Amino acid sequence: MEVFRLAREKYARRLTGIGASLKGARWNSPGVELIYTAENRSLAMAEVAVHLTVATVPSDYRMITIHIPDDLDMEKVSLKQLKDGWNRFPHKLSTQVIGDGFVAANKCCLIRVPSAVTKGDYNILINPRHPDFRRISIVRTERFPLDTRLFR
Repeated sequence: MEVFRLAREKYARRLTGIGASLKGARWNSPGVELIYTAENRSLAMAEVAVHLTVATVPSDYRMITIHIPDDLDMEKVSLKQLKDGWNRFPHKLSTQVIGDGFVAANKCCLIRVPSAVTKGDYNILINPRHPDFRRISIVRTERFPLDTRLFR
């Protein structure tokens, strides 16, 4: 399976969950490392774009293509498991509890979660502390400037 991640150039060479652990995010609390990826390029872009304005669009974005072996186990979160408002911003503690529990259990390297940005799409979160993480690799990175028409 291939998944995608949009990152600034200086963060595009290595896969770590350090960035997400600094402040926390929708699916993890501060101090909990997770690597956020998307099932397609468009979703990877949308997940970043919602945090930007035309004045803050950097020109150094890279699309990272990541290979995940098909035999890795993956936990899946369905919409039925989530509380009302799970997709609002700022994010709810209830989604962080799910991600934190996933990392703490360390049973799987991957968890598939619904996108809060694009209904019907999914993000694949990677636990960099799981033993199978070493089997995941960056296939390529490529320049990926964001079209400023997306922003006001």
